[in-house]
Amino acid sequence: MQFSQRILNVQPSATLALSAKAKAMQAQGIDVLNLTVGEPDFNTPTHIHQAAIQAITDNQADSYTAATGIFPLREAVANFNNQQHGTNFTAKNVVMTVGGKFALYALSQVLLNPGDEVLIPLPAWVSYSEQVKLAGGVPVFAKPQAGQLKVTPAELAAAWTPKTKVLILNSPNNPTGEVYSKDELLAIGEWAVAKDLTIITDDMYGSLVYNGTQFTSLLDLTPAIKEHTILVNGFSKAYAMTGWRVGYVIANEALIQRLGNFIGNTTGNLNAASQYAALAAITGDQTCVEEMRQVYEERLNTIFPLINALPGISLVNKPSGAFYLFPDVSAAVKATGFTSTDDFVAAVLQEAHVALVPGKAFGMDGHVRLSYGTNLTTLKTAIQRLQNFISDHQTGTKQN
Repeated sequence: MQFSQRILNVQPSATLALSAKAKAMQAQGIDVLNLTVGEPDFNTPTHIHQAAIQAITDNQADSYTAATGIFPLREAVANFNNQQHGTNFTAKNVVMTVGGKFALYALSQVLLNPGDEVLIPLPAWVSYSEQVKLAGGVPVFAKPQAGQLKVTPAELAAAWTPKTKVLILNSPNNPTGEVYSKDELLAIGEWAVAKDLTIITDDMYGSLVYNGTQFTSLLDLTPAIKEHTILVNGFSKAYAMTGWRVGYVIANEALIQRLGNFIGNTTGNLNAASQYAALAAITGDQTCVEEMRQVYEERLNTIFPLINALPGISLVNKPSGAFYLFPDVSAAVKATGFTSTDDFVAAVLQEAHVALVPGKAFGMDGHVRLSYGTNLTTLKTAIQRLQNFISDHQTGTKQN
């Protein structure tokens, strides 16, 4: 059997692969603490469960819906974002997708021709580049200045070519938790408008910001920036609905129509029960979102100094959003005698039974990503295991 060149060019998701390895070890009875996957440890709120059950009981989940999603949900998503950003979207500007990941994939398929370049600031979520390649596009990475985790127009300009068509921007950022300020976004947005780029803003973690940080979306900025911006968002993180697979795109009607054509010929509609659950989530009491946000904030504030205190591990800036830390471990890798971050992470998993993701997966070697989407007891235990691992290897107790 021969495979297409496009699939041969695609790398597997490092986060999912490492999570699967950690779960396989757990299945063998090994006490692995899995900090790899960006998944809330909360259950989906009860009122959302109940809405899905009611939809099934009322026979609303038995049939196909419109490929773009049920009208009440698209209307509610438009209204919710209008309240958030002062926009005037309608249901015609919204398409529901099978998770935010498929929203991004669909956009690559609809927007890109072979050879079109897409600017992706580093570090970046692992699937952006692979989805671009699957559409025949070319991912081009913009690297921040040394010691920084956010890009400026200068770094974007250095990576831009006449073939550049799209910029993907993610704030709060996965894997770093960094949040772009309003001024930073305004500078980037104005630069992108001057280059006539389409901007895809991935706001998946927009409701998860901490310690007084103000989240700004590109949709909060100038009319020209809004006109160039496509919003991708979803319900997985804010409402702890990862398994329900509910994402969406907000854009001009022409793009939404073409996304609808693409979705109609690929997945078809998002499953109906999930749509009614999402409708309850976005129109219901938002207290659950704030309660989860407060828990994440407590976890961040607790573990940030603990991680920074580990020998050879450094976080210069305290993250302000999402639920990830992306510390620099290069000094720890060297001090423990490993030749690469990948080897260091592999040994941490095998010996300390803590699963992390190497920064190379996100385009920035020398770092690791860990998720604090789990309870504080687990996080503190994982950090203690890292402390013991580093100490053992530094003192020569363990052999590489």
